[in-house]
Amino acid sequence: MAKIKTSFACQSCGSVYPKWQGKCNACGEWNTIVEELIEKEDKQTIDWRDKDKQSNAKPKKLKDIEVGETYRIDSGDSELNRVLGGGITPGSIVLMGGEPGIGKSTLLLQVAIQLKNWKVLYISGEESEKQIQQRALRVGNKNEECYILTETATHKIFHYIKELKPDIVIVDSIQTVHSRSIEATPGSVSQIRECTGEFQRFAKETNTPVFLVGHITKDGQIAGPKILEHIVDTVLQFEGDRNHVYRILRTIKNRFGSTAELGLYEMQGHGLRIVDNPSEILITQKDENLGGVAIAATMEGMRPMLIEVQALVSTAFYGTPQRSATGFDTRRLNMLLAVLEKRVGLNIGTKDVFLNIAGGLRVEDPAIDLAIVASLMSSYNDNAIDMKYAFAGEVGLSGEVRAVNRVEQRIQEAEKLGFEKIFVSKYNFGKGKSSPKNLKIQLVLVSKVYELMKLLSL
Repeated sequence: MAKIKTSFACQSCGSVYPKWQGKCNACGEWNTIVEELIEKEDKQTIDWRDKDKQSNAKPKKLKDIEVGETYRIDSGDSELNRVLGGGITPGSIVLMGGEPGIGKSTLLLQVAIQLKNWKVLYISGEESEKQIQQRALRVGNKNEECYILTETATHKIFHYIKELKPDIVIVDSIQTVHSRSIEATPGSVSQIRECTGEFQRFAKETNTPVFLVGHITKDGQIAGPKILEHIVDTVLQFEGDRNHVYRILRTIKNRFGSTAELGLYEMQGHGLRIVDNPSEILITQKDENLGGVAIAATMEGMRPMLIEVQALVSTAFYGTPQRSATGFDTRRLNMLLAVLEKRVGLNIGTKDVFLNIAGGLRVEDPAIDLAIVASLMSSYNDNAIDMKYAFAGEVGLSGEVRAVNRVEQRIQEAEKLGFEKIFVSKYNFGKGKSSPKNLKIQLVLVSKVYELMKLLSL
């Protein structure tokens, strides 16, 4: 006889309570606690392993554990390989989240049909087989060993997995599958937690990588309990603006690589195209120099990029001046405005200030401070900056230009794209550090913000 248990779980954070209440004490949300009927069966309902290969786990000394040969599976997508830390790790479980229609299913289907000599099982709980086939024909089917399964029950999914023995499993999406060991609706906290746990045990015991697609809430968080992100090995966030064709793949968590990496794609009619050189597409091509525009040399993980910073400083006619930033932290913008007011003497407190990072990117690298300051001074004085100039430096509260990391890579990227000058902090080459030799680009060393204003003749 099955044991039936009832619990009350918050659909926002996953906290469990013995009885219903209006507000969740953990996350503070109202009317998110729902009664769930949990039924635990006496027998094991899911078994993907052979009977002669059952797990016999026992404690081992750390030095006695055999590491074996470590390798990565080449996904055929250089951007995905980068954010995963070099490729797909066997036995890993990867969670990919993003807004509806951003391209999550398209990206993973492209990966599934590009993996040659690997047997891939693509499980869809949202689309029919014909819909998936139409998309595969559009993006270009290359893998004859790509199998499609439209199923949502986990015990049936693992039955087909045991028969097929795939090398890689893709689940689209984790919110649509359900386990019969829990009497709860698909997408509820209990179902998401249980189904993810089952796929995790499968991935670790069979050394098979699993990709899970996750929905997000209106706040931009992955739907389900926060423990979902703790269970998986890697969490990827697929971002983009519907008004732009570019999509950004960010690493939120990665047990097998860096969390600072970024992948860039362009959405086209035949699928997602890899952007090999993001600097060329992030810099607007203009016939003439315009005021308030500066080029910043930034780093995203190990990748150098040149981005366009646009600023507009105008007289405020409606009382309190406005401060608005797109793709940049507004609080840091206010700090830079205070530095210009105090250290340079610009009467900017009575002005409306608008800042935009072109291309729909959001940048947190402090090295773009110098480009932002330059664009603000350019717009304030209505003088244009030569578009062949690049900037890389962090600005401190005292008005000094601080050194930034990986300045050599920033310089090389600017030189490769044909820039004539790059303004960097002189402290990057202090204490015995010599500047790079045989450069076609001219290095301009700056120590204070007011020096930059004189050098640019603003």
